[in-house]
Amino acid sequence: MQPTKIHDVVADEFGQVNDYILSQLKSEIPLIEQIGYYIISNGGKRLRPLMVLLAARAAQPSTGLSEAALTNAVKMASIIEFIHTATLLHDDVVDESDMRRGKKTANEEWGNAPSVLVGDFLYTRAFQIMVDVGSFQCMEILSGTTNIISEGEVQQLINCGDPDTTEESYIKVIQYKTAKLFEGAALCGAVVAEGNTDYQEALRQYGMYVGTAFQLIDDVMDYTSTAEEMGKSVGDDLAEGKPTLPLIFTMKHGTSEASARVRSAIETGGLDHLEEILEDVRACGAIEYTEREAQRQSELAIAAINDLPESDYKAALIALANAAVHRRT
Repeated sequence: MQPTKIHDVVADEFGQVNDYILSQLKSEIPLIEQIGYYIISNGGKRLRPLMVLLAARAAQPSTGLSEAALTNAVKMASIIEFIHTATLLHDDVVDESDMRRGKKTANEEWGNAPSVLVGDFLYTRAFQIMVDVGSFQCMEILSGTTNIISEGEVQQLINCGDPDTTEESYIKVIQYKTAKLFEGAALCGAVVAEGNTDYQEALRQYGMYVGTAFQLIDDVMDYTSTAEEMGKSVGDDLAEGKPTLPLIFTMKHGTSEASARVRSAIETGGLDHLEEILEDVRACGAIEYTEREAQRQSELAIAAINDLPESDYKAALIALANAAVHRRT
C-alpha cells in the first residue's frame, strides 16, 4: 500500500471527522471560532486522528464496528486532533514561533494571550466530547496523556540551552511531548472499538514507536529540508537552543571545532553559525544516525502489531509506520 493510499481505507470516517471538528468549534465568542478555524484548517497531516480510525478498524477487522463504536471512533479522532492543536497553539507561544505550515502562527497573527486562551478552549472542548463518548478508560488514558505531554514540554524547556543533555534525556522528552499522543490515539481507537486487551496493548506500543520515529525525522528535517518543505524556518531548533539528537550526536562524534560550535549555539541560541553547523551535522553522520534510529522505531511499531489479524487497516498502519520515516514535510 502506497502512503498516498493510507487514508483511502477510512476515507468516509475521515470525512466525518473533519465535519465533526468544524461543528465543535462553534462558540458564542467570535474570536474563538476565528482562531480555531484558522489553525484547524491550516493544512496538517492529521496523522493522529487517522491513527485512531485505523486502530479502531484494525482491532475489529472481521466483525466490523457497530454504529455506536464508529460514532465514538469519529469523536475520539476529533478529540485527539483538538488536543494536538491546543499543544501547537501553546508551543508556538513558548517557542515564539512566527510560522507554521507555511503560514503565520496564531500568536503572530493575534498575539500570545488569545492563542493561549483558545488553546485552553480546545483542551476543554476535547474533554467535553470525551464525556459524551462516555468511556472512562479513554478518559483515564487521555487525562494521563495530556499530563505527560505537559511534563515533556517543561523538561524540553529545562533542556534548552543545555549542551550536556544526553541522548536518553532527549528520547524521553520526545516520547513525552510527541509520541505520547500517538500512543493515546492508537490505544483509544482500540478501546472504543472494544478490541481485546492484547490488541489494545499492541496498538498502544505501535503508537508510541510511530510517534517517536515521527519526531526523530522532524528533528532531522530541521537540518535537511527547506523552509518551504517544512512550513517553518530552517534551524528553528538551533535558534531555540534545543539539543536534538542530530546536535547531540555531532557534539559527541564531530570534530572538536564542530563540537564547540554546536555547544556554543545551544548555550546561546541564535543562528550566527547556521551554515557551518548544518555542514557539521551532515559531515559527521548525525543525520544518518538519527534516521537509523527512526527506522528502528518504525520497525518496532510494525512488529508490535504483527499478531493483529490481516486486514486493509493493518496494512495501512504498516504503511503509516513506513511513511513516518520517509517524509519531507
